[in-house]
Amino acid sequence: MTVGKPDALLLDEMFSPAIAAELASRGVDCRAVVADALLRALSDMEIFDAVMAEKRVVVTNNVADFESLRRARDAAGGPVPGLIYTSDAAFPRTKAYVSRLATALEAAAASHETARRGGVLWLRPPP
Repeated sequence: MTVGKPDALLLDEMFSPAIAAELASRGVDCRAVVADALLRALSDMEIFDAVMAEKRVVVTNNVADFESLRRARDAAGGPVPGLIYTSDAAFPRTKAYVSRLATALEAAAASHETARRGGVLWLRPPP
């Protein structure tokens, strides 16, 4: 049983706003970069900072860039947002993609799994 509201999420630019809409319908506060003109104009570093300001967890397939940002910020002693990493191998873009990804993200957000795993979660498909 989880306490409190689910983690708020920000879907990086590779994710459809349909996923954010599906999560919102399930009670998860979720924004999609591609659905917001201001967010679309930001660099990865600026997204990193925006997520910190909004107290959100970033969901991204861009592991190399965000992990580099996380490590640099952590080494400098600065604050680091929660990060959920995904891949097209774990979540192939089939007909069931939106539903499967939303289900996995909903569970992770509700259980605060990113924080329980030290701030970085490799998302796995639901069973």
